[in-house]
Amino acid sequence: MADRPRPNATYSIPEDESASTYRFIIVAAKRARQLQNGQRSVLPAANRKPTTLAMEETRRGLVPFTDLAREQEQAPAEAE
Repeated sequence: MADRPRPNATYSIPEDESASTYRFIIVAAKRARQLQNGQRSVLPAANRKPTTLAMEETRRGLVPFTDLAREQEQAPAEAE
């Protein structure tokens, strides 16, 4: 599967072993909501839908987010 080129890489979920597909979708959805509410895009918007822009920004790593579950796991370990 990795040998074949993806037909449309713009809409694809990044193939990152440490990243979660679920996390990508949630982050992109929240970013799309921000764009719909009037926040400006980091990328040039050439008549693109907010969902498409959000997915591209998330795929490129331009959307900052924190993983609260990972932070909560590390917090008790640091306290000891």
